[in-house]
Amino acid sequence: MSELDMTFSQHAGSDRHLLGWRKHNLCDRFRKPIVISLLIGGDVLAAIAAGALSLALTRELAPIMSPGGDRLSIVFLILMFACLRLYTGCGPSPYERFRLRTIGVFVFVAVNLFMSFSTNPTSSLLIAAACEAILLLIIGHYVEGTIRALLVRFQLWGAPTVLFGCGDAGRRLAHLLMHQPALGLTPIGFIATSADDASQPTIRPLPVVQSAESWDRIRPHVEIAMFNSVDELVTFSGSSTWRPSCRLMLVEDVHDVQSLWLHTRTLGEAIGIEIKRDLYLRHNQMFKRAIDIVLSVPIALLLSPAIMILALGVKLVDPGPAFYIQERVGRNGKTLRVLKLRTMYADAETRLEEHLSRTPQARSEWQRYFKLTYDPRVLPIIGNFLRRMSLDELPQLWNVIRGDMSLVGPRPFPAYHVNSFDEGFRAIRMSVQPGITGMWQVSSRSNGDLQIQKAQDLFYIRNWSLWLDIYILLQTLPTVLGGKGAR
Repeated sequence: MSELDMTFSQHAGSDRHLLGWRKHNLCDRFRKPIVISLLIGGDVLAAIAAGALSLALTRELAPIMSPGGDRLSIVFLILMFACLRLYTGCGPSPYERFRLRTIGVFVFVAVNLFMSFSTNPTSSLLIAAACEAILLLIIGHYVEGTIRALLVRFQLWGAPTVLFGCGDAGRRLAHLLMHQPALGLTPIGFIATSADDASQPTIRPLPVVQSAESWDRIRPHVEIAMFNSVDELVTFSGSSTWRPSCRLMLVEDVHDVQSLWLHTRTLGEAIGIEIKRDLYLRHNQMFKRAIDIVLSVPIALLLSPAIMILALGVKLVDPGPAFYIQERVGRNGKTLRVLKLRTMYADAETRLEEHLSRTPQARSEWQRYFKLTYDPRVLPIIGNFLRRMSLDELPQLWNVIRGDMSLVGPRPFPAYHVNSFDEGFRAIRMSVQPGITGMWQVSSRSNGDLQIQKAQDLFYIRNWSLWLDIYILLQTLPTVLGGKGAR
């Protein structure tokens, strides 16, 4: 039995289980109204809060500007989000939702600004409008994330989805959807196709429908059907089995290429998909650098007193320098001198070697994660606090200002960590600027082993965009406050 099969064995079920899916869930038939109502309600609250807060902050600058919290403005905002398909309850992905939300917010604020200019044409309105847009985007993003997490917990987020084909590709897709419910697609079962080999049974994560009678009974519950084969999709869409209300989706495994922000072109009867590497374009690198400076300088000035207080706390616990410089691998393989607050004893390396030699289990954990659940090197209280909240990374804002790092990017690792990856991935990873935070930090952090780190770094490099950077920056705060995966 493969590792994938063993992972899925606990989810295996029968045809009877599939037909009873959510049958006892009283909220199932009202899933869409519940999801739409909560999402709209969250955006209404976010608009009221952002409007009131921006009005309070900019009252002296633009006292006549129409606040975002009035009724007509809120109705317009909700209609804007509805047109952008943010209230479907079945996706798109959180990154794409953030991009669409940003577009909606700025169109909303632009229209609001235009109407205010007609009665009070002053330059101060621009500051007030920018403040309102930023607050509305940030508050709305966090409110939506909270609502989505709540809906996921009660199994209300995600459209019921069946997968045509239960081979290896289908099982990998089911694994992805089951472990990433935020994508908005809830797999409920497989539909056996002619390509499936019934003579070789395998443990699957979901039950399999093989009879026409079973499919007829579950069909009214299905909102999305996913196919790995164009031929199967064409056959199904031309049959009487398909209901127009059920959306069809062709799925292709493209883990080695870009998957976000794709552009399609119609080429006669063919479909072309454009693949780009935006992070390597010179003008995008300059734009990313400009954002780093604009954000990191004021943040560094604002947090300087807090950094000094934390440094004093380190010295009180263990005499010695409060800051230290660690050599890590930077862009193009150059040595990067990373500035950090000290969270370990001065003789940390000696303590680590002694601990690993005494504890084989700890050595195994170290070889897999390069982190330890119990680390004897860490300073008591202050060390764990700094690491859990990632406050020891704050001095790296100086590295960002210097141009050694970016705010968002693959985390710079020590040479021994980088050398654990294969040569091809090392070359890709070192071709971009490392960052203080990144995809790994906001998704798995220290809970992710080398393979997860590799997958998430590749995803970021191949799918970079301004939207993804801002999304990661916003997700860093709840990740740090929640202490997810901190070691």
